[in-house]
Amino acid sequence: MIRVLVADDQPLLRSGFSLILNSDPDIEVAGQAADGVQALAAARVLRPDLVLMDIRMPEMDGIEATRHLTTSPQTAGVRVLVLTTFDTDEYVYHALRAGASGFLLKDVAPVDLIAAVKTVARGEALLSPHLTRRLIEHYVGRDPGTPQNERPASPTLPGLTQRELDVLAAVARGLSNMEISAEMYVSYSTVKTHVSHLLTKLGARDRAQLVMLAYRSGLIRP
Repeated sequence: MIRVLVADDQPLLRSGFSLILNSDPDIEVAGQAADGVQALAAARVLRPDLVLMDIRMPEMDGIEATRHLTTSPQTAGVRVLVLTTFDTDEYVYHALRAGASGFLLKDVAPVDLIAAVKTVARGEALLSPHLTRRLIEHYVGRDPGTPQNERPASPTLPGLTQRELDVLAAVARGLSNMEISAEMYVSYSTVKTHVSHLLTKLGARDRAQLVMLAYRSGLIRP
């Protein structure tokens, strides 16, 4: 059972998302919050597996709340799926930098919302497909405002084997474990092991952070 906390400042949307998620037998809405402060307090008490987090909220916005959630020992292991009406690259960038594992727009279909929650709960990264390319090209490879020529010329990921670097590059290209398995002619379980080692060695929470690290290190470029 995946336990979810729904954080949104609009009561109708909170109720709607909760109804959709509770309709799936594998998901339980453990609680709701109207702003970032409430979300943090509820997460500390309820210890959900995942927080469905709006960005624009009073008191504390979703990005700041995400940053607190992902860095506090009290909420270690709680993943964040950001859901917003704002299709803005900078929101995506800062949400992922804060530790969010996924980003979807609020016009997502109910079946896709359920699938997204399950994907993020498994520890995989998730972005709306049409956002991914823009995010990589404009923000992941460098901080906003950093000149292109200041990006590293070579990978700065010490301690990784060549095979792990290959797997990391494939993850950064958006390939699933099954697709990496087929491309590299290795077993699915072997790929899972490599991804697990990458998460441990790089201190990453999930695949979203692996993607960030791969681009920011210069291992792979847009």
